[in-house]
Amino acid sequence: MPSLKISKALLLATMDDRGTEYEQGYLTAVDGVIQEVGSGTPPGGAADLEIDATGMVVLPGLVNTHHHLFQTLTRNVPRMQDRPLFDWLRGHYEIWRELTPEAVDLSTRIGLLELMKSGVGTSADHLYVFPEAAGAELIDAEIEAAREVGLRFHPTRGSMSLGRSEGGLPPDDVVQSEEDIQRDTERLLAKYHDDAPGSMTRLALAPCSPFSVTPTLMKATAEYARINALGLHTHLAETLDEERYCVERYGLRPVSYVEQLGWMTYSAWFAHGVHLDGSEIARLAEVGAGVAHCPTSNMRLGSGIAPVRELLRAGVKVGLGVDGSASNDSSNLLLEARNALLLSRLREESCWLGARDVLRMATRGGASLLGRSDIGSLEAGQRADLAAFSLAGTEYAGALSDPLAALVFCARAKPVDYLVVEGRALIREGRSGVNEQALVEDHNWRSGEMIRRAARRTGIDFLRR
Repeated sequence: MPSLKISKALLLATMDDRGTEYEQGYLTAVDGVIQEVGSGTPPGGAADLEIDATGMVVLPGLVNTHHHLFQTLTRNVPRMQDRPLFDWLRGHYEIWRELTPEAVDLSTRIGLLELMKSGVGTSADHLYVFPEAAGAELIDAEIEAAREVGLRFHPTRGSMSLGRSEGGLPPDDVVQSEEDIQRDTERLLAKYHDDAPGSMTRLALAPCSPFSVTPTLMKATAEYARINALGLHTHLAETLDEERYCVERYGLRPVSYVEQLGWMTYSAWFAHGVHLDGSEIARLAEVGAGVAHCPTSNMRLGSGIAPVRELLRAGVKVGLGVDGSASNDSSNLLLEARNALLLSRLREESCWLGARDVLRMATRGGASLLGRSDIGSLEAGQRADLAAFSLAGTEYAGALSDPLAALVFCARAKPVDYLVVEGRALIREGRSGVNEQALVEDHNWRSGEMIRRAARRTGIDFLRR
């Protein structure tokens, strides 16, 4: 059985229920499961993988709870740089209509690698665009890529069924019939879903949003998830445009609308949750639902500031998400934690978040959103997922009086030093072992080709602001 030993950590933050932190910390694991954590000299003899963590902070592997990996192909498109969500979506849909399985494979590898470099050991993803010409097996492409990369992966079977001809936002040729969505959902679950402890691939169901999915599909998806014990995910209360859409079309605010359709459940986690009132926050807490906080995307699109402190006070589960790389332009969850802290400081002082608050959201909080009790903390019996960050760089000079908080308050300028998932090192001494140059070149070519094809088809100059 493969074994792991971490020793001499400047600080090992367990993120357990007591928030235990060990100076000169150690950790041992066997066959992907943590055996012991503590302070001082680790017990036992040599291990297959030994990491001298001198000068490093060791955390549980970070957990990213909301992403659209395919969007790494459309970062920083000039025409969409300064647009709010609905206009931003309309423009991007024209490029995303050019998605192919090869494009999804490349974007998954790039996005996951970028997440890994920020210390992420587990990531969800929300793929909801299925162009007719691409075929239905786009999620297969990202799952197979994630397996090769080695990250713990929670893909969600996204869906859109409300095209422009019926009052929705997306073009009709990227939405699917409810019959096709159900058929593919069942196929994917039979082929990939694993709900056992230590699972590396676990699926959830994720209709895209109230403005791209019919009420019938939203309700049917919630019922299917309940019967089959699956997680539920969607965008909710992200922008005032969405709120106006729901009120005008359904006569309800977004939270009341999805509750009417069976979505107020402990297995649901909602991306954004920016525009929530007190009664809606209380209802989320009552049913055990959660929120994926995406501060960078919310700033990028001018969506607003989520009431995170109120959510936490009420007992709502809160994790962090980088969101799609076309509304964030980065897949860096450590930076997301920093932005969550800083954005909270634009509110009244009673709503501020601290460094340990946002790191807990990035670990235990994220694990709880994904329904995982086996990751998110460094304790005996948990899976051996961890990230080790050296504080030897110039960006941390003078910050060592609180090494854990330094990871948030200081802006890290290099990749994680070690990333371990299921006891295996995916990043060692800051290096991934992937031919990154070739991957980036292929990805950039594919991105450019999608934009060129969309421009020829639509006559839109996407490269002009």
